[in-house]
Amino acid sequence: MAFNWQCPFCGHNSTITNQNISGANFKFSDNNKYEVDLMVTITSIVCPNPQCRDVTLKARFGRSGIVDGSYVVEEVFSDWTLRPDSLAIVFPEYVPSAIRQDYEEACKIRDLSPKASATLSRRCLQGIIRDFKGIIKKRLVDEIEALRDEVDPDTWSAIDAVRQIGNIGAHMEKDINEIIDVEPSEAQLLIELIETLIKDWYVARNKRQEHLAKIKAAADSKK
Repeated sequence: MAFNWQCPFCGHNSTITNQNISGANFKFSDNNKYEVDLMVTITSIVCPNPQCRDVTLKARFGRSGIVDGSYVVEEVFSDWTLRPDSLAIVFPEYVPSAIRQDYEEACKIRDLSPKASATLSRRCLQGIIRDFKGIIKKRLVDEIEALRDEVDPDTWSAIDAVRQIGNIGAHMEKDINEIIDVEPSEAQLLIELIETLIKDWYVARNKRQEHLAKIKAAADSKK
């Protein structure tokens, strides 16, 4: 077994092999209402990155079956990510804590309450615009519109596309704390937009600053 994987803790991309992954199965029936054999599986992946080596845990529940001579969950009833408790990217501490907290919470409750997730994402989006771009207006829709000439065409196209989605777009004209009724897929689009902005703005700026500092340090050493 070998597959490409990105660690949710450190963001490191690697290839997972049998040395990094383990699993356990529990098969049962116990006169359950489905009237079939059931199975719960637990899978663990240890990050190969020596500076991380954290553990990801996932569980799956469903109807048991046999594939290639082994018992597996052939029909999935439920899937859970046990650790970490959401698929939120762990962003560096130089991203403001309020932005990281709103983003992480939005990820955590995306499926449990998409409308609450979207509300947190809109607040997070406003926080990013105000902090990074210094644009402060009464409504989020006005702050987004003010970004038009401040960002590259690709970024603006993505922001504009998300804000035009049904209820998301309609409620950007109102208070950011107002609860809006959205689907999990729509809440996920807001989350992905936030991830893109954090990477393209905060992370890219920090990498540039580090690179320039290295150049300056190298130049100073030659004096």
